[in-house]
Amino acid sequence: SSPFCSPPFAWASASVEGMSAKAKVSFKITLASEKGQPFKVITVPEEAPFLACLKFAAEEFKVAAATSAVITNEGVGINPNQTAGQVFLKHGADLKLIPRDRVGCA
Repeated sequence: SSPFCSPPFAWASASVEGMSAKAKVSFKITLASEKGQPFKVITVPEEAPFLACLKFAAEEFKVAAATSAVITNEGVGINPNQTAGQVFLKHGADLKLIPRDRVGCA
């Protein structure tokens, strides 16, 4: 089949023969608890566990990963027990990290 007849985005999951080219996704993760709204952009393989992304982002912001949550800009909580690719497709690239010790009641 011709590469020009492939469905849109078919290239995203295609691997190049002889190379270990893997599809990647990028997230812009904003630390919601800070006034300046600092953010980090992380790029990971789409099959990476999203929990690993959450842990990495928490470490980058120097907050506890075990007590942090990731939400969308609309406030929807994201289950970390899925792949980065699944999160990207469902929620997009723009996410917020919230240290749970600063959210809700004690």
